[in-house]
Amino acid sequence: MSFFKKIFSKDKKEKLDEGLEKSKSSFFGKLSKAVAGKSKVDAEVLDDLEEVLISSDVGVATTIKIIERIEERVSKDKYMGTDELNTILREEIAGLLSEQEHGNYESLYIPEGVKPYVIMVVGVNGVGKTTTIGKLAQQFKNKGKSVVLGAGDTFRAAAIDQLQVWADRVDVPLVKQKMGSDPASVAYDTVQSAIKQNADVVLLDTAGRLHNKVNLMNELTKIKRVMQKVTADVPHEVMLVLDGSTGQNAFEQAKQFTAATEVTSLAVTKLDGTAKGGVVIGISDQFKVPVKYIGVGEGVDDLQIFNKFEFVDSFFNKA
Repeated sequence: MSFFKKIFSKDKKEKLDEGLEKSKSSFFGKLSKAVAGKSKVDAEVLDDLEEVLISSDVGVATTIKIIERIEERVSKDKYMGTDELNTILREEIAGLLSEQEHGNYESLYIPEGVKPYVIMVVGVNGVGKTTTIGKLAQQFKNKGKSVVLGAGDTFRAAAIDQLQVWADRVDVPLVKQKMGSDPASVAYDTVQSAIKQNADVVLLDTAGRLHNKVNLMNELTKIKRVMQKVTADVPHEVMLVLDGSTGQNAFEQAKQFTAATEVTSLAVTKLDGTAKGGVVIGISDQFKVPVKYIGVGEGVDDLQIFNKFEFVDSFFNKA
């Protein structure tokens, strides 16, 4: 199909294939059992397929959409063999995701004339927030952009220390205060420092506590408001980092954070160590927020710009 455009480098595509191997093996194992001994796609096969998709962490709402699309195709064709299911699924999921907002797949996009471009990174502890910030800093730097990091998670000394390790590794400045400081004050200092240094990008870490929605909303709103005292219209991007290996918990976190603040992009990490890669399909479909990055390994370049069509191609490529 025309959906599947080869725009990743060969190395990145191979890494994506490798990173989705556990998810793919689990999915096709379940699918093979569901159609064993059956030659025709009928109501029973579709019921079994629904179970396979839900148990593969695609999510109920997205699964229902996929099943309805396949039912429509089955009703038009007099006979549809189970051997066609892989191709049909691939086409329908790609079609479903193609209806969502497209990203800029070829580069780390920064709008013209915006400097510094401020990205506020949110998410619960343990999802890979600090690592995502470090990898993004390296990738931006590799593209010739100057970067300033901000240690806005002041509730854990470990968070500040981890970000310092990345700042040293990437050789970019880190703005920090002592543990227990006001996160909004750190955000203010970070943006101010970036302006003084004429930096291109700010990556601001925030606290990863999943407190109740009202407190979370108040804290993130305060950080934004205080940053805007330095320069209007910041942050330009609010990126929510989700751990793909947690499956349905990632959906729940996405619901809570999108309700608490205006999330504009998503990064889904740790897909290489899990069989729950289907969660990316559901999250990409259900939230009106683009999945911008996916993590498929430990290396800096293994935080990849998410391309829906390459993802589906890798997920359904059994070769």
